[in-house]
Amino acid sequence: MNKAELIDAIAAESKLTKADSKRALDAFLNAASKTLKKGDKVIIIGFGTFSVAKRAARTGRNPQTGKTIQIKAKKVVKFKAGADLAKKVK
Repeated sequence: MNKAELIDAIAAESKLTKADSKRALDAFLNAASKTLKKGDKVIIIGFGTFSVAKRAARTGRNPQTGKTIQIKAKKVVKFKAGADLAKKVK
């Protein structure tokens, strides 16, 4: 599902217009991004938790040449599914 399909699904489920659904989704994405950038978690009960983790620098290998390379440390977003979501997916 891409963003446009998600907007359509939100509009159908909530009886909002597509424009209102797009604004609501954009507002959620902006708020979640700002929260994660600060290093805080975004917890949606029943759905899951988004958090930021630090990935350490490491040595990798270029698959084309086989040469070892250094991969820089960085922050990554992690998602842990909530119990309700996990039950629905099974």
